Amino acid sequence: MNDESDFPNPEDVASPEAEAQESALLLDQLKSEHRRIDQEINALIETGVADMLKVRRMKKIKLSMKDQIAYLENQITPDIIA
Repeated sequence: MNDESDFPNPEDVASPEAEAQESALLLDQLKSEHRRIDQEINALIETGVADMLKVRRMKKIKLSMKDQIAYLENQITPDIIA
């Protein structure tokens, strides 16, 4: 008895190239969002109308994005120890 449900459907499995392309796209989106948040933080601070709690929250979000960016960059181009 051969049960085909034990094997993944080839159409459902993404190719490594497709995964790399998706990761690169996500990386670009994260970098863009990271820059946008940084500009927004700077604008709030420069105007002097900044709610420090809001700025602190935005900085935490920005730091989380930076961690995600670093993770994706390492997935796309891992360090090769020679």
